[in-house]
Amino acid sequence: MSKVLLISTGGTITMVRDRVSDALVPADIETFKAFIPELFASNIQVDIEAFSPLLDSSDVNPDCWVRMAQMVYDRYDDYDGFVILHGTDTMSYSASALSFMLEDLGKPVVFTGSQLPVGVLRSDAKENLLTAIEMAAAKDEDGNAIVPEVTIYFEDKLFRANRTTKRNAEHFSAFNSYNYPPLAKAGVHITYQPHLVHYCDLKAPLKLHTQFDCNVAVLKLFPGIRQPVVHALLRTRGLKGVVLETFGAGNAPTDHWLFKELKTAVDKGIIIVNKTQCNTGSVEMGLYAVSLNLMKAGVLSGYDITTEALLTKMMLVFGENPNDTDKARELLGRDFCGEMTID
Repeated sequence: MSKVLLISTGGTITMVRDRVSDALVPADIETFKAFIPELFASNIQVDIEAFSPLLDSSDVNPDCWVRMAQMVYDRYDDYDGFVILHGTDTMSYSASALSFMLEDLGKPVVFTGSQLPVGVLRSDAKENLLTAIEMAAAKDEDGNAIVPEVTIYFEDKLFRANRTTKRNAEHFSAFNSYNYPPLAKAGVHITYQPHLVHYCDLKAPLKLHTQFDCNVAVLKLFPGIRQPVVHALLRTRGLKGVVLETFGAGNAPTDHWLFKELKTAVDKGIIIVNKTQCNTGSVEMGLYAVSLNLMKAGVLSGYDITTEALLTKMMLVFGENPNDTDKARELLGRDFCGEMTID
């Protein structure tokens, strides 16, 4: 019998309607289990551990990521896979963070949630959870995990976590991976795509990384952006890294003041990474003349990485290399676990 640990952090999936107030409130474990009796009716042993109190995903922060990753690390040898229940709003941030924190992961860690609470008649909670558990327990003919990655399962697709973005606040298909295909699709049968999976060295022990530095920011360019705005952000005390969200294939206005602000920040040791505002596609610095100033200023390419993955990767890199800017620049230009495609 396969064993899966279900870690409940909170989110819409854990809520039920209060009989007195009719408001949605977090359910205790026993109430939650009562809504999904199928959890314990299969050939997969499911154990449950929950955060106390349960969290709205808007309140999730790096300390919460450490708690999640530590729970996986501590119980790693006891289970074949892990499923983490999480609110959808920041799920891509949390799942991306864990993909970097759990180095040489050899077992599935599947994030899932729902758009409607488990206690609502039309809820998508049951299908998402039961399929996520089956995927977390899935093994090939040699007994190895089919998808030993941190992933997000939602609606009918399993995505690499650090490639995802929440795309819709209303539809059941809440997430998408714009620059990388799904690792599996669920219908009558679950169809896996092993050639798309990122496999680590199965003999390497799992390593846990927990040091974060949150002195990062996002600067989104827009037509008409003014120098005082950019100047104020880049002069933020303690700032170490900036996600620069640019136009198209990584382009920016050619105003001399913008080049000067970026160059001054880079010269002071702030690492700036170019990330296109487009959901699909990659940064190609130098393709157009309007990106040459960014290269001259020392801005790095983020290729096709998501903002969620880039921010969490920055936090971890700065946390583990607090006084080594050159090392941090080198690491941010490297693909850790399939989060970006380097040309």
